Amino acid sequence: MDRYLAAAIQIDMQSPKSRAEIGLRVQKMLAMVEQCAVGYRPLGDVKLVVFPEFAHTPPVYAEKADLIKHLAVSLPNEHTEAYQRKARELDLYIQTGTFLEVDPAWPGHVFNTTCLIGPEGIIASYRKVYPWLPWEVHTSPADLPGYDRPLFPVADTPIGKLGVAICYDWLFPEAIRSLALNGAEVLIRVSAYMDPWGATAPMDWWTVVNRCRALENTAYVVACNQGAAQGNYPPFSWPGGSMIVDFDGRILSQADPGPGDKIVVSTIDLALLRHERQRRQMHRMLEHLKPCHRQIPDPDGSHPRR
Repeated sequence: MDRYLAAAIQIDMQSPKSRAEIGLRVQKMLAMVEQCAVGYRPLGDVKLVVFPEFAHTPPVYAEKADLIKHLAVSLPNEHTEAYQRKARELDLYIQTGTFLEVDPAWPGHVFNTTCLIGPEGIIASYRKVYPWLPWEVHTSPADLPGYDRPLFPVADTPIGKLGVAICYDWLFPEAIRSLALNGAEVLIRVSAYMDPWGATAPMDWWTVVNRCRALENTAYVVACNQGAAQGNYPPFSWPGGSMIVDFDGRILSQADPGPGDKIVVSTIDLALLRHERQRRQMHRMLEHLKPCHRQIPDPDGSHPRR
């Protein structure tokens, strides 16, 4: 499918204290997926839905051991299975909000993880590489000796080559460039970006960074930000401002800044993107990269990506 609608669905829910609360949150998000797909059907086919960081479980405990005890889950689980059923029913792809994940291969660690789920199940999972220090105490996979999963995977799907990175990762151009060099055509940002670095001047980092990463990588950006009111997700207020940006850095659609459940949609035109990537002679940043920058290694120097 070369042309479809993508949707960023930001949410405003109270911060959970235990994993027992995840199920109700998933039910609400699945209902919003269906409302979005059905509601916008007269305009086009919604094929990609993106939720924000911490949609399932924020790191409300200061100690890693408490996150593992009260909030962390293994993947896959009953929640990812529910997303798969909805993806199959509606024939679309869901970039989940993040889970706090435990993996028996890495005991004592907790990851901040998002999954790309389609009708066929979990297609790819991404673990946040750059935790927002010192507030986030979960583990970066880049810090684990012997970690052999790709840090920046790109999924080749019927709706294009999709790459995701989480929130603070986007402040590091090298991370998003890694996705682009791995072939990403649509860059997905799953985020919980708080004030004052949101969508309003004078420190509208959220908007600036999303637009810059789009134009410097000649890729669409679908960026979904946490929209919770301060009372629901203390200690911060969350400005929302979820947005979709084209490959020239143009904002195609954006939610008004401020908390609340909101849905924004816009068209992803893969045929146009691919044409422009091939046709252009100027502003072909990926093609014009010098050899010294065509390999971006993982932080430990291994797994170079071209």
